[in-house]
Amino acid sequence: MATQAKTSSIANHPVVSHRDWLSARTAFLAKEKEFTRLRDELSRERQQLPWEKVEKRYVFDGPNGKETLADLFEKRSQLIVYHFMFTPEWNEGCPHCSFWADNFNGIIAHLNQRDVTMVAISRAPLSKLEAFKKRMGWTFKWFSSDDTDFNYDYQASFKPDEVKRKSAFYNYRQTDVGHVDREGTSVFYKDAKGDIFHTYSAYARGIDMMNTAYHYLDLVPKGRDEDKLEFTQAWVRHHDKYGR
Repeated sequence: MATQAKTSSIANHPVVSHRDWLSARTAFLAKEKEFTRLRDELSRERQQLPWEKVEKRYVFDGPNGKETLADLFEKRSQLIVYHFMFTPEWNEGCPHCSFWADNFNGIIAHLNQRDVTMVAISRAPLSKLEAFKKRMGWTFKWFSSDDTDFNYDYQASFKPDEVKRKSAFYNYRQTDVGHVDREGTSVFYKDAKGDIFHTYSAYARGIDMMNTAYHYLDLVPKGRDEDKLEFTQAWVRHHDKYGR
């Protein structure tokens, strides 16, 4: 029914005079401004959430060898980690995480200017990460966590029996995760003494805001246009650095 309604809406969409168009657009602008104010307030509240100290030592495998969680910050105090679905058994990363990762390259230089380092972390071995990264034309830093509990500790990976039971702790509740790896974003802060704190994590639709392409799609008449698909993002495909 939703698909039929959207198709009908496009085919029979109202067309009005410029005066009426401007009136409707101005009325909607008031809603957009209210949403922006609410989003700003939500961001302020997020920044005021309590932190938890990271007590465990994690060592990752990266392009420059072994690096601790502290090393990943480089010379900055804030770290964003994208939990990229890529199990040790897979030969390529999740296509949906790849859709998100296509947004990373261009923004990292800007994040660095604001005292933020951004990396991706997966359980697949570094050799597979590097090969896939080259194929996709990505330049962001990508680390393997396969020898650590990092993914499990931050709700990004799950034991096979949890998946089988359809009960794992993900997105702050017990749920059927469907896979041994899931997507997410975690944020950490390192103080002047070198102590590290976990400040925030988001999963599932919680990382929707981090996908630039989706937000441009939200501007066009058909929107994300996924109603006819078997599942959300069924249209997403892997490509290479040439867009093929």
